[in-house]
Amino acid sequence: MEPKDLRKLLEERLQSEDRELTYNKKEEKLRIETKCSGKGMSLSLKGLAAKYEERKESLLDEIVHHVEETLKAMNDNQELSGSESNIFPVIRSGSFPSETESGVPLVFDEHTGETRIYYALDLGKSYRLIDKNWLEKEGMTKETLQEVSRFNVRGLSTEMKTDTVAGCTFYFLNTNDGYDASRVLNQSLLEEMASKAKGELAVAIPHQDVLIFADIVNERGYDALAQLTMHFFSNGLVPVTGLPFIYEDGKLEPVFILAKNKPKED
Repeated sequence: MEPKDLRKLLEERLQSEDRELTYNKKEEKLRIETKCSGKGMSLSLKGLAAKYEERKESLLDEIVHHVEETLKAMNDNQELSGSESNIFPVIRSGSFPSETESGVPLVFDEHTGETRIYYALDLGKSYRLIDKNWLEKEGMTKETLQEVSRFNVRGLSTEMKTDTVAGCTFYFLNTNDGYDASRVLNQSLLEEMASKAKGELAVAIPHQDVLIFADIVNERGYDALAQLTMHFFSNGLVPVTGLPFIYEDGKLEPVFILAKNKPKED
């Protein structure tokens, strides 16, 4: 599907009297704004159009839901003080914007060479990323934000599904609560997974709503991990990174699997 075709489908679903929809043909982006506030969000249609061929209506439903909930979250009535239990870290790619569309810097920390940690106030069905103006307005420090968010993410469920691929055990954490990738910041979870791994523990954060652990005991496992990671990365609505990591000595180190382990011929 071409971006212009996806644009038409989304405009039909998102059109409303209180919204303004504009299309940037050069950048292939659809902008959705609430008229009364002027606040909104932009969708990059090129990447989404490529995913449409595989997911079709389910992708449209997910995009529309994401837009609807994001627009609801864009108001100035939320407060951080008194809502500390609802503040969570969110993992994003290293290329994710460092400021809002209105130019306000977002609060974030570097995580790996591929990822960053942003912070958000959970609103139930959506969340709002925390920017520096909001943080200063509330009189909250970045250190407090880091502390409470890490505490909260440790309290999230770590129930996983397991599968055996190429003789290696893979663990999939996919609760769809918006913070699956964030669980990679739960150090005790990483240590627990490392302690029961028979081989090398690999970790993948392909998109916001999945976290993958892999107990790699042979070279075929690396190839399987690369394929799985790229599959999830290509299909996620909020992709993070297609590059897996090896967890060793308390650190995540990126591993270029395809360059390191080429498939062997039978």
